[in-house]
Amino acid sequence: MSSVLYAWGGWAVRRRGPVIAVWLLLLAVIGGLGATMAGPVSTEFSVPGVESQQAQDLLEKKMPDAAGGVVRVVVAAPADGTLTTGTAKTAIKESLLKTAQIPGVVYVADPFAEQTVSADQKTAFADVQFRQAADQVPESAKDALSDATAPIRDVGLQVEYGGTAMEPATEIGGPAEVIGVVLAFAVLALALGSLIAAGLPLLTAFFGVGIGVLGVQLVANIVDMTSTATVLALMIGLAVGIDYALFIIARHREQLADPVTSIKESIARATATAGSAVVFAGATVVIALAALAVTGIPFLTIMGLAAAATVALSVLIAVTLVPAVLSLLGERLRPRPRQQTTGKRKQNTWSLKWARTVTRKPLLVLLAGVIALLALALPAQNLRLGLPSNASQPTSSTQHKSHDLLSKGFGPGSNATLTAVVDTSGIPAADREQALAKLHTALAREPGVAYADQPIPNKGSTLVAIPVIPKTGPDDQATTDLVHHLRDNKAAIAQEGGTLYIAGSTAAAIDVSAKLSDALPLFIGIIVVLALVLLTIAFRSILVPLKAVLGFLLSIAASLGVTVWVFQEGHLADLLDIPSAGPVTSFLPVLLIGVLFGLAMDYEVFLVSRMREHYEHTRNAAEAITHGVASSGRVVTAAALIMVAVFGGFILNHDPIIKSIGFALAIGVLIDAFLVRMTLVPAAMALLGRRAWHLPRWLDRITPDVDVEGTNLPRPAPVLPCETPQRAFSVSELPIMP
Repeated sequence: MSSVLYAWGGWAVRRRGPVIAVWLLLLAVIGGLGATMAGPVSTEFSVPGVESQQAQDLLEKKMPDAAGGVVRVVVAAPADGTLTTGTAKTAIKESLLKTAQIPGVVYVADPFAEQTVSADQKTAFADVQFRQAADQVPESAKDALSDATAPIRDVGLQVEYGGTAMEPATEIGGPAEVIGVVLAFAVLALALGSLIAAGLPLLTAFFGVGIGVLGVQLVANIVDMTSTATVLALMIGLAVGIDYALFIIARHREQLADPVTSIKESIARATATAGSAVVFAGATVVIALAALAVTGIPFLTIMGLAAAATVALSVLIAVTLVPAVLSLLGERLRPRPRQQTTGKRKQNTWSLKWARTVTRKPLLVLLAGVIALLALALPAQNLRLGLPSNASQPTSSTQHKSHDLLSKGFGPGSNATLTAVVDTSGIPAADREQALAKLHTALAREPGVAYADQPIPNKGSTLVAIPVIPKTGPDDQATTDLVHHLRDNKAAIAQEGGTLYIAGSTAAAIDVSAKLSDALPLFIGIIVVLALVLLTIAFRSILVPLKAVLGFLLSIAASLGVTVWVFQEGHLADLLDIPSAGPVTSFLPVLLIGVLFGLAMDYEVFLVSRMREHYEHTRNAAEAITHGVASSGRVVTAAALIMVAVFGGFILNHDPIIKSIGFALAIGVLIDAFLVRMTLVPAAMALLGRRAWHLPRWLDRITPDVDVEGTNLPRPAPVLPCETPQRAFSVSELPIMP
């Protein structure tokens, strides 16, 4: 691999003009098309085949008016008033009449007729049913609804909006991303010691993110895509794009510290060595993200493929555009004499001191590190999965306010309405009414049910919907238990020839979580096997991959533990602006495993490849460990801090899904890079010694030699005097004329 990339890097240097022009053209064309022809994105996370989706499909087919999106209009009276006064009641009725005239509205409930007014007469709600699906209700209709309810506000009543059609749009390109990029630039400037060098990874990452994210928006015209897919592509693409460029630029500047090294040779060798690590690590990220397809969940598959495509772009940019731009900048990236590390200073770097510290008592370091990781992982044993309810929206949002008003006026279950969908086509017409009456009575008597509304049939009475209000909220475990209990007791209606489905947004969230929980063991197994195979090929060793996989599993467990401790148990909620504790986003563990696996392998490959490179030359295992950490420690630390800065910036996003994903990835990188890769890996390598690099002969014969370390590269050709790099002299260096 290194020989191919060596030639590739040299080609990019010689053809720097066309290379840069091609990338500029791609950014202009794909970016322009993506910005002007962006496809629609969805806020729904549906899974084909699960019970709630089967019920939704039946409703769309046989009862389309009941399958559309719903806006729940919640009205609250002031502390000294009620909703039954003449003025308030008149304003509500007037507003609902105007609401019924909005294009797309098929039904508006009357809270006074349907008894959806609280016992204290201070809170009421009216459901507005749209013809379109929840994620297709246009913003113009929502604006018209706000205008229609103006008379309610005019008489001093509070109006808030909830329901399936009021999911807020996901923000992209806000302050969160800007803060992350600013912090990343600061880390780059400190790590590289040059503002020009620090700006280069940001510039090249912009190409990858721009083409990737806007390309994803363009593809949304062809495939169904959630808004989270675009944000994930942005998040991952920005982070790895900066890191991959950093690896190559740092290696280039390290080589240029030798004043006789030519620019062309340094770029080619940096592309061959650091570039090999980038290609190999990037391939692991791409494969891990693409492996999300094994979950069998379409929206998660699309998310994984979108992020994987952006990562692949980042790798391609790192080994083509980065060398071309390095060639364009030329001598401006060569460290100044005072920046060039002398032999004495090299012996005193913090990374070398750290390597000697953790390898001095390796067994003690390993035990302490593993105990710390297991302690962080303890909360993960209580992990509960779900999708965010309106309680997780910002406290200033209308969705959160409507949730609180409903909970106060009608109990927490009013935010977790279930729909019992009954297919009565198999029941004789004469017996349907009696069968439904029995079912309605049975539902109303369930211990966890607060109220079962009257059945709502379609025109032919072949499909009936029964709203069921639980006693507990959507994030409560008791609600999940109730859904499972209702589904386990279908015998009564089945005996009559009908089929019962439990549906609704709360049931759909439970179904998605269950599906992802079932897919998790298979996904983890694939990732573990993948890691063992790839790292065996990379390092031609058995023990190094085993150690890397065990460290990765500890990182995942600790990251999930901290995420559960914060988002599910509610610790640090005020600090991180988390409105309400609740279950962890159902697809977060799968995303965390896929993304963190790739990033962990990034650091593993970059760190251990320098160890193996030194071991191949000296056959001194102990010295190879300290050399590897001393050579790569600063760059790995900078790369990890950049990841933490980029992912951490997304914690400021108001979307509860994006916030939790950003936090989990940031804490995961922090744990894996500093506790596992920079601490436990050197300690484990010190305990293993020369055994770390052992590979059985039979396995050695069948294992491809990818040469990640660049040991097969030709030695640098001596630089002729005419090729000696030139640099500008300062005034103080000019000869003094007599």
